[in-house]
Amino acid sequence: MYKVLAAVIILSSAAMAESSPLRFERVHISERTYEAASIFDVNNDGILDLFSGAYWYEGPDFKVSHKVADIRHVDTYYDDFSNYPMDVNGNGLMDIVTGSWWNQAVFWRENPGNSGEWTTHKVGDTGSVERCFFYDMDGDGIMEVIPNTPGDPVRVFKLVTGADGKGTGAFKMHAVTDKPQGHGLGAGDINGNGRMDIVLSQGWLEAPEDPLNNLDGWIWHDDFNFGSASVPILVHDVNEDGLADLIVGMGHDYGLFWMEQGRDGDGNCAWTRHDIDMERSQFHDIQLVDLDNDGNLDLVAGKRRYAHNGKDPGADDPLFVSYYKINKGAFTRYNIDFGTIGEASGVGIYFWVEDVNGNGWKDILAPGKEGLYLFLNQGNN
Repeated sequence: MYKVLAAVIILSSAAMAESSPLRFERVHISERTYEAASIFDVNNDGILDLFSGAYWYEGPDFKVSHKVADIRHVDTYYDDFSNYPMDVNGNGLMDIVTGSWWNQAVFWRENPGNSGEWTTHKVGDTGSVERCFFYDMDGDGIMEVIPNTPGDPVRVFKLVTGADGKGTGAFKMHAVTDKPQGHGLGAGDINGNGRMDIVLSQGWLEAPEDPLNNLDGWIWHDDFNFGSASVPILVHDVNEDGLADLIVGMGHDYGLFWMEQGRDGDGNCAWTRHDIDMERSQFHDIQLVDLDNDGNLDLVAGKRRYAHNGKDPGADDPLFVSYYKINKGAFTRYNIDFGTIGEASGVGIYFWVEDVNGNGWKDILAPGKEGLYLFLNQGNN
């Protein structure tokens, strides 16, 4: 049932590896084909559990699963495009926030505190949600919900808290701009002024001083156009020059690249593209995590199998889960899993990285149309 994998290096436009590859134990959790997943203590027993789509799996062995809710199934998709744990109603139990493409809304599912099914509540109508993105836009320590809704405006949903700082079960919608979004969304401090800007596939929005209550204060910069970009687009100083760069995957095509930020003669942002990995496709979700415990962030990525039901370039290419060491602009790729459909895993539309077994190394929970897999990080010894 279990298979131990050594992370194999394949050189892209990058330098040689500086340390031994990590080792991972691949555990097949379920044949269920939901594309979003997360790790958290569902039942408050002090043990981390797995959550994916319509089920959660009891830790520490994840052999017992519990039904959460019925989720609409359309073609090869389940209408469930994020699984973010958040105590929405402040009762001490972690609920789930998700987005819907066909129902065109953001929802939260209420944790009942037992093995019963969860109640689903609508947060707000948004248009079709490609995937929700979660980011602390105002620095209060609570994540805001930002759905990527191609063709519809950017809206931010903030959890309403009471005097005790706990959630009340309600969200307030904040309009950021009336400009329609494309496919792709991220956030971070682009210009170094301490405010959290929003990155879209066709440019970026410079945040005003009061980002959630100043629709007219956001400044649009049409600096680039990526097409169907990843969710998230990552904001990170890749080459360590003090300027925030962007890391972008192509969600429905070949390509993973980073955009180096510079300045033109007028002090405005100027961008230079650098390819990371052009051999692979459908980088729909990407994350920055210190996977090898060296104190530096690594880029973790994988393929979303059949993101468009087999119609994307490279749809039938091998599946993969990989990480990339970053060394001041050079990227080195390591495979965690790689192979054909039926023998390997991708990462779906919303994967999760967390130390689930307490061994000090972060693990990867990878959902997708190939089933649900857990990659247990064994370190590099």
